[in-house]
Amino acid sequence: MPEPTPPDWHARPPDEVFAALASCADAGLANAEAAQRLARHGPNRIEARAGRGPVMRFALQFHQPLIYILLASGAIAAFLGEWADAGVILGVVLVNALIGFIQEGRAEDALAALARSVASDVTVLRDARRRRVDAAELVPGDVVWLAAGDKVPADLRLFDSRALQVTEAALTGESAAVAKQVAPLPADSLLADRANMAYAGTLVVAGQGGGLVVATGRATETGRIASLLDATDALATPLTRAMARFSNFLLVVILALAVLGFAVGSLRGEPLLDMLMAAVALAVGAIPEGLPAAITVTLAIGVARMARRRAIIRRLPAVETLGSTTVICSDKTGTLTENQMTVRALFTAAGRVAVSGDGYAPDGTLSRAGEPVATAGALRELLVAGVLCNDAALVRDDDGWTIAGDPTEGALLVAARKAGLDEVALRAGAPRLAEIAFDATRQFMATLNRGGDGTAVFVKGALEAVLPRCTTMRGADGGEHAVDAAAIDAEARRLAAEGLRVLAFARGPGGAGLLDEAGLAGGLCFLGLQAMLDPPRQAAIRAVRACAAAGVAVKMITGDHADTARAIACQLGLAAADDRVLTGRALAALDDAALRAVVGEVNVFARVEPAQKLRLVQALQANGEVVAMTGDGVNDAPALKAADIGVAMGAGGTEVAKEAAAMVLTDDNFATIEAAIEEGRGVYDNLVKFIIWTLPTNFGEGLVILVAVLAGVTLPITPLQILWINMTTAVLLGLALAFEPIQGDVMARPPRAPGAPILDRVLVRRIVLVGGLLLVAAFGLFLRWRALGASLEEARTVAVNVFVAGEIAYLFNCRNLRGPFWRCGWWSNPWFWGGIGAMALLQAGFTYLPAMNRVFASAPIGVVAWLEIAAAALVTVVVVGLDKRLATGGEAAPSVRP
Repeated sequence: MPEPTPPDWHARPPDEVFAALASCADAGLANAEAAQRLARHGPNRIEARAGRGPVMRFALQFHQPLIYILLASGAIAAFLGEWADAGVILGVVLVNALIGFIQEGRAEDALAALARSVASDVTVLRDARRRRVDAAELVPGDVVWLAAGDKVPADLRLFDSRALQVTEAALTGESAAVAKQVAPLPADSLLADRANMAYAGTLVVAGQGGGLVVATGRATETGRIASLLDATDALATPLTRAMARFSNFLLVVILALAVLGFAVGSLRGEPLLDMLMAAVALAVGAIPEGLPAAITVTLAIGVARMARRRAIIRRLPAVETLGSTTVICSDKTGTLTENQMTVRALFTAAGRVAVSGDGYAPDGTLSRAGEPVATAGALRELLVAGVLCNDAALVRDDDGWTIAGDPTEGALLVAARKAGLDEVALRAGAPRLAEIAFDATRQFMATLNRGGDGTAVFVKGALEAVLPRCTTMRGADGGEHAVDAAAIDAEARRLAAEGLRVLAFARGPGGAGLLDEAGLAGGLCFLGLQAMLDPPRQAAIRAVRACAAAGVAVKMITGDHADTARAIACQLGLAAADDRVLTGRALAALDDAALRAVVGEVNVFARVEPAQKLRLVQALQANGEVVAMTGDGVNDAPALKAADIGVAMGAGGTEVAKEAAAMVLTDDNFATIEAAIEEGRGVYDNLVKFIIWTLPTNFGEGLVILVAVLAGVTLPITPLQILWINMTTAVLLGLALAFEPIQGDVMARPPRAPGAPILDRVLVRRIVLVGGLLLVAAFGLFLRWRALGASLEEARTVAVNVFVAGEIAYLFNCRNLRGPFWRCGWWSNPWFWGGIGAMALLQAGFTYLPAMNRVFASAPIGVVAWLEIAAAALVTVVVVGLDKRLATGGEAAPSVRP
């Protein structure tokens, strides 16, 4: 059951929160009181809920309609004393159950990962003394102290903040570090806007602070996500839904035919026990025993192919689900974007300068109108200010360039490097004497540095905090001129409209070497603006375009601001500048019906909270969409689990996201999803090929038994022989189709309709056609050879070989469902020829080996019989080829993908 809505701690003053939790900022809780609260609230952990045990998972493998029929058939065979038949039937059931059990074994580790995302120990104030304790021992009312590098151990209402900054991307989706403050906020503030709160599992990147624990364990925001995961059922995939409908249909048909055969035979006076055995034969013949194993193997082959393309599948049906995906809901930060703040524009009195390059690697150039710009004058001063009024560091390790500190400050260092300025040398030449740390209230940071020409103050912050303190601005000629506030403000608005985060920079005299806020009230010289954003991945732009061509819609769901989301969406090709962006606050005001109406029209959702991501996925599913959800943060986990397929980022994603997802991208590349969709469609094609190949055999076998009962003649094939045909051909012939290469037009088709049946009318007609051909050939040759005086065993051997030869011939047709089989390439699938060769050897043994003759009641046959069997197989190839030509209007189907 989900946790109740938590109190609005962010809307209350710190003193009121302390009073509500009976705690004290100066002394914290007493040890005895903390122990009592621990017993009452439980440890500060997110306990994983128990899943189904292995025994239950194995037992559920038998909970399938077709398995019920096989179990009943085996029981009847045993009751009649047909122990060989009963043993083989039950053996087939057991093998299928074992395969399903092994492949379905997916550990539900998402909640354990959530528990690991919380810090292990923390500094807490108890009995007026600071001490380090295990985070699991924290209780509501504890006073916790935070410093840079700490992971927040519980949900805290901050009461002290000294330049405290926290990265909350994993929880809220916003890439920039959040500056914290202590003042109360409006009660309706969104999670991402609660600057006076620090949430469990987020990371402190700068400053220090103190907070009062207001929630622990499952009562935290991270814990509430765990509750959402508990309440979210893993949905059936399109394949499993289609197979369930298909199995139920087969169940009705098979039972109806078996009852019909038994009833007709009994009314005609046939022995009841013989009719029971005939019903068993009909049921066994009509059931595609090899289908479950074939589906598993085909999906497993798809898993291996996807792994080579950097997509790791955690649940087998996810392979096929990707092929039927109609909508991809993608997180922005770290999925569609680099998750690395990058300066894109600089502005001084000389105009705007473009900065190229993405991420933290200092590779890029500064240019104006496409021409390189010299790093001199106001431009150099602007970049130097960004380096000196900065606490971050740029680091290069084996994995490339990273930053230590705030991502925004790291972006300023990278911009300076691109201009040829080394931050280490600049800082050594102008050491810092004093500083005023950034504060959410004052909205700026200032440093006092001593250089070769004396001391100077450098200021950076929000434009509205810095510009009013400036009386002059650095001109293009290097001199100081009256500040043009209107021009500066207009440029800042243009940059913000492009989705860029704008910082203003100024310089002032150092004076007597003292630095205080009052001395910065005016008299500063405005240097310019630096504008940055978390840039989109170039590969993601191409992948979005490819998805559109394949008929797959892409929707961006982010916790970031609406303007930023729109700008990124425009660069990705997801939206136009005037397209609607739906915010979390607007989304919350919509009921389910209204949300369903709007969710298909809007492609960009901003300031969205975790539960709302889940609502969006469910609204799309209610509209009949097959939804893939991509993400990398803790906040994505419930939606990842609820989606038809969850896709997590492997390198930059949280463990929570990976373990809630069905697929993990090892390269964190949105473009890999395009490759996975292609593979998924290929897997589905191969599954249909197997189904369309195996069902005519089952249909024909069932018809042979039914016609024999209705005609009152001896059964042309026995249940044991039917099982021989079904299992050997499924493994050696049918599974070869799982290795068929992907056809060339697979990404030019629209997604398969979510409710579409596995087989369309053309394919159903083909099943009936081929089943009828097998019935006529097998039954006709059986009667012919009996009339010529052949023994029952010889005639049945002919009938069995008719089915096997017909399946081999039809296998050629099934390599390409819509065109000539030779267009797939004669040698593009070596498994195809290997399977045919192995099947021929087995049939030779079935026909001529004495031991197999005794077990299966078969007998050797002559050359004439083999020629007649081959002729029947050739007729199958020709007739099906003509049927495909009629179905496609004579158009040639595409060849395989190069």
